[in-house]
Parts: sequence; structure tokens; C-alpha cells
Amino acid sequence: MASASRTEVVDVDINKLYDVLIDYVNYPNFVDGVSAIKVISQNETAARVEYSVNMIKSFKYILNIKQERPKGLSWTLDSGDLFKKNDGEWKLKDLGNGKTEVTYSLDLDFKMFAPSSILSALTSKNLPVMMESFFKRAKTR
Repeated sequence: MASASRTEVVDVDINKLYDVLIDYVNYPNFVDGVSAIKVISQNETAARVEYSVNMIKSFKYILNIKQERPKGLSWTLDSGDLFKKNDGEWKLKDLGNGKTEVTYSLDLDFKMFAPSSILSALTSKNLPVMMESFFKRAKTR
């Protein structure tokens, strides 16, 4: 099992960042490793999304996502070929003046043995890079 959490303050309006987070179909355009997205269903408060990812190996999974504008979103694993567990959340807090406090948390477990170096790379090491890709995208909206 691997867990990671990171909090940052960014110069991005909370609503712009939230809009990027729920724009699942465009993730392959700016999130490294995401090769395809299929939005199975989506409304104002929930989404069911299939991710195709190519990191070390190719795999797919489906997440059930709760959306709460503009406070963030959380998810749980529906199904997939690699994960036993994939739970997480983006928490957003409006600090005013176009600044947002962002906390990303992730809790993973795999169906097969995964060396700790791989778990570390998938959580702690890639986390800042992945978060920055969302922040850059929101700044250009």
C-alpha cells in the first residue's frame, strides 16, 4: 500500500482550478502518462471516468468521483486491472486575491507485488510534477 499527500498554495483562482480538475476528457493533453480518458457519466456532483495510463506499463481503471464545486473532488476505485485500491481527493480552499490552497491526497494498493521504489515514484516523486501540470493548465484558462 502507498499513500501520499501534498499541500501547496498557488496563484490560481479556485473556480478556474476546479474547472480544470473536472475537465477529465482533456487530461491526456496535459497530464503526463494519461493516454486516454473515457467519461462514462458526469453531472454537477458526480462522474464515472475510465483512465488509460501508460507509466512503466499500460493499464486502465475506472474511478467513481464526487464533485463539490468549488471545494474539490474525491474518488474511489470502481474497477481496474492494476489497483486493489485507488482512493483520493483534491481539496481546494479559497484564500482570496486569486490564491488557492490545494491539498492532493492519494491512497493506493496494488493487485500484485510492487517494489517500494515503484510505489514511491508513483506517489511522492511524481506528485509535485502532476500537481504543477494542473496549476499551469488553470493559469492559462
